[in-house]
Amino acid sequence: MPHPARPVSGRLPDFPWDKLAPYAEQARAHPDGIVDLSIGTPVDPTPEVARAALAAASDAHGYPVTVGVPQVRQAAVDWLAGTHGVTGLGIDQVLPVVGTKELIASLALHLGLGPGDLIGYPELAYPTYEVGAALVGAEALATDSLTAFGPRTPSLLWLNSPSNPSGRVLPLEHLRKVVDWCRERGVLLVSDECYLDCVWEGEAYSVLHPDVCGGSAEGILVVHSLSKRSNLAGYRCGFVAGDRAVIAELLAVRKNLGLMMPDPQQRVMAAVLADETHVAEQHERYRSRRARLRAALEAAGYTIEHSEASLYLWTTKGPEGPDAWQLVAELAAQGILVAPGVFYGPAGSHHVRIGLTATDERIDAAVARLTR
Repeated sequence: MPHPARPVSGRLPDFPWDKLAPYAEQARAHPDGIVDLSIGTPVDPTPEVARAALAAASDAHGYPVTVGVPQVRQAAVDWLAGTHGVTGLGIDQVLPVVGTKELIASLALHLGLGPGDLIGYPELAYPTYEVGAALVGAEALATDSLTAFGPRTPSLLWLNSPSNPSGRVLPLEHLRKVVDWCRERGVLLVSDECYLDCVWEGEAYSVLHPDVCGGSAEGILVVHSLSKRSNLAGYRCGFVAGDRAVIAELLAVRKNLGLMMPDPQQRVMAAVLADETHVAEQHERYRSRRARLRAALEAAGYTIEHSEASLYLWTTKGPEGPDAWQLVAELAAQGILVAPGVFYGPAGSHHVRIGLTATDERIDAAVARLTR
C-alpha cells in the first residue's frame, strides 16, 4: 500500500498520554495496586434509565439520520431551558454528535477553515482544540486574553468553562464580554460546556444563557456531552447547539460524510436528558470523593487552585511549585497516577490534574497513602 507523501499525522502534536507509561508502570508496582486518577473516564454504573432506553430501542434495523430524531433534539432544547436557563432555541438549532471529541476535532474542517485562518483556544486547554486547528493547517493561538490577538481576527474562538483541566469557571460578566467581542468582529464563538453539570462552588453559565448572549444564538455554538453527566462515555452521546445557519451548514456537511449517531443511542440521550435524578445521585458521589481527596492532598502539603467545577483537582505545591513531572513521579511512588499539567499547555508546567473518577475504594486508598 503506498504511503501518502504528506501524512496527516505529521501535522498533529504527539499523543501526550504515551509519555505517562513509565509512571503508570511504577504506580502499578505499589503493593496495594495503582490508584489511577489520570484520565477522567467514568467508573460508576451506567444509570438504569439509560439501560432501559437502550433495551427498548434495540430493534434498530434502519439507517439513522444525521439530523437526529425530533425527540432527541427536543430533549436537548428542553434540558438547556429547564436546567441551564437557555431560552428561544428550536430543534433545528440542535445536532446530535457521536461524542464531542469527534465534533471538536473536526469542527474547523467541516466549516471550511484552513491555512490563513486563526483559531483561538484557552491557555490551559483540552489538547483537541489544537488538534482541530492542526488538522486543517490553521494557525492556533492559546490565550485567555482577547487583546493577545492584536489587530488580527480569529475565525473561530473556543471557550471552555468549566475548564478542563483547571476546573475554573468564567464569571457571567466575562462570558458576556467575550460574546460581544466576537459579535463585533464576526468571530464564531464555540463554548465547550461538557462540565456544566459538575459545579461545586458558585455558579456556571452557558454562553447561550440570555444574560450572556441577550437571548440570541447568533454567532454562538455550545457543545455538550453526556459522558460525564450521565456516565455514558461508552455510548458516545453529545450534541452541538446554537446559531441556526451554522448548525445547518454542519448538518449539510455531516450528512455527506455519513456522520450519524446510532438510533438506539439517540433514544438513550433523549431519556437521560429528561431525568435529573441519576444526575443528582452521581453529583453526590463525586462531591464526596472530591471532599475526601482534597482534604488529604492539602494535609499532605499540596495546593489546590481553581477546581470550583469539573471532575479534577488542579494541584501544585507551594507558590513556586516543582516541575509537573516531578509531581507525577512523587505521586507515582505512592501508587497514585495523575496527569502532568503540561499535557494542557505550558501554563500547566508546575501543576498536575488529579481526577475524581475512581471508585470510593480507590479514592480511599489514595487518601490513606497521602495521609501516611
